[in-house]
Parts: sequence; structure tokens; C-alpha cells
Amino acid sequence: MKIAVLPGDGIGPEIIAQAIRVLQKLGLPLQLQNAPVGGAGYEASGDPLPAATLKAAKEADAVLFGAVGDPRYDSLPRAKRPEQAILGLRKELGLFANLRPARVHPELAAASSLKPEVVSGLDLLIVRELTGDIYFGEPKGIRQVGETREGFDTMRYSEPEVRRIARVAFEAARKRSKRVCSVDKANVLETSQLWREVVTDEARAFSDVETTHMYVDNCAMQLVRNPKQFDVIVTGNMFGDILSDEASMLTGSIGMLPSASLDARGKGLYEPIHGTAPDIAGKGVANPLATILSAALMLRHSLGQPGAAERVEGAVSRVLRSGLRTADIHTPATRKVGTKEMGDAVLAAL
Repeated sequence: MKIAVLPGDGIGPEIIAQAIRVLQKLGLPLQLQNAPVGGAGYEASGDPLPAATLKAAKEADAVLFGAVGDPRYDSLPRAKRPEQAILGLRKELGLFANLRPARVHPELAAASSLKPEVVSGLDLLIVRELTGDIYFGEPKGIRQVGETREGFDTMRYSEPEVRRIARVAFEAARKRSKRVCSVDKANVLETSQLWREVVTDEARAFSDVETTHMYVDNCAMQLVRNPKQFDVIVTGNMFGDILSDEASMLTGSIGMLPSASLDARGKGLYEPIHGTAPDIAGKGVANPLATILSAALMLRHSLGQPGAAERVEGAVSRVLRSGLRTADIHTPATRKVGTKEMGDAVLAAL
């Protein structure tokens, strides 16, 4: 099983190293190929997504990705900035479906920014469309209009794009609690009006799944008011970007959330949803659990190893029950550990 390993920038190499240790402990026939990406890619070849890195990603069965971005590169032309690497990979690999589970481990309910009784038992899945919407719509740019400048972007979705992401959400819901909430802004945006019409039509093929619709501003409020009302949330690229980060704080830390970005055949790119955290890079204090859990998603969705995925997830749960915490999830009466010590604990639990 060929895995392209793209550590990236900031804390990326540190957290990826722990995930690789966990994967190697499983004893599976894995072939790992490391390649630079993001700022590291720019330093290596003058491009955040070097041709050799893209080739490795295309030839692999799955991609394990760290994080990209660094303030040092903010002055570069947009096409050369590290963040363009992940956008390029999504486009080149056809990764249209982003799965972001938000699950509260019982041991971390007190670490959430909300009251434990609000988040205890939370287990929701955000399905985010990843290759359309305002991030990719054309035209876009900054132009001079008279004596002032204006920026403009285009929000767009085609019916097939909406239909295929809706199908992913409905199929995921069938394996869970059979409830899908489609999130849009149909009262204002024509794009969202089309989105709602297509999702409603697609729902007819999934009569066993309960389908509801919600405006994005209300959904943002409901996530902090009563998050356990949701099972599967399906939404567009920009709304999903925002809502999934909001949902991450329900779990106690953004350092706990994995993600999977899938193509139409099940090949995927797997990454923690947090960023590069340049303020703590190199200090050995970053939380590697989201990356380790992303590796578990990779085992389940792209490598056909559900049993191994369950082993990894179970090991993470046992470590949390033992009271070990990195700084982002540390609370009184638990023991604070660093990145490598947390990795050591997961290996021991396996």
C-alpha cells in the first residue's frame, strides 16, 4: 500500500512523525514516500506543490498530509504561497468530498469550551464540498474602479457538483443515525437556492434518511446551542470551512480533529484540520492525536483496513483514559506531555 507522506511546514513534520510511527507499529505492508510541500516545497523547488510531489501523490493509494503555511511567505505572489499546495492537490486529485468528524471523547468533555452536559456524547460528521464554491469560482481578482480598488470573487455550483456531495452525505448517514441537515443561505444566494433544490431532489433516493435544511447563520448558532441535534451536516466549501472549525472547539481542541478528503473512487488525502502553529513549531508540544486519527481514517477509507483503524482509535481512547494530555487539552488532574511522549503512549496502547 503506497502512501505519499507530505509533512509540510510548522508542526507538520513533528505530528506526521508520530502518525508514521503508529502506522509502522501495525505491521502492514506499507510503502512510504516522503515529499516536500507548502513552504518546504517552495524552498526545495520554488513551487509550493513541486511536480515531483504531485506525481508521488497521484501514484499513491493515499496521501498523509501535515500542514502548510508560514508568515514568512505572506509577501509572495498568491500562486507561490504555501496554502496553494493544498488547493492544488484537491483540484489535481479530484478530492471533492471532505469528511470532518467531530466526536467528544468522554475524557475530554470538560476540555470543551461549552458545558460538559451540552457536548457529552457528541458525535457528528460534517461533509464539506471541496472543489467548488467561491474558492474556485471565476472570475476573481482585484481591479481598479475609478479612483478606488475593489476585490471580487464568484460563488458558483453546478447541479452535478451538488448532487455528488449530497450523495456522499446520505450514504454516510445510512451508516450512522440516518439524519442529514443540509446547510445553505437560500434566502439570499441564488447558488444556495440551487443547492437546496438539488439536495431535496437527491433525498428522494434516500427515503430512509431524514433530511432537513438550515441557513448557515442559524447552524452556526445551533452548533453552540445544541450540537447533539446533528448527525450529518452537508454544506458547501466556504460554509463548511467555517462550520467545521467551529465544531472542532466542541471537542475540546482543534488538535483532536482528523479529516479525510476523498475522490469518487475512495482515494483520499488525510490531514488534521489544524494549521501549522508556527508559534509552537519545533518545541515538541503539539498534539499529534488529530494526525494519528487521520491515519486511522486513511486505513478505513482508502486502504481497506477497518480493523487496523479500530485498533488505532481504540489506542487513542485508552491513552486519553489514562490521563495523558498535551497542552491544548490539559486540565487539572491530568498529566501534561509533549508530542513524542503522546506518540509513545499510543504505541504502548497498541
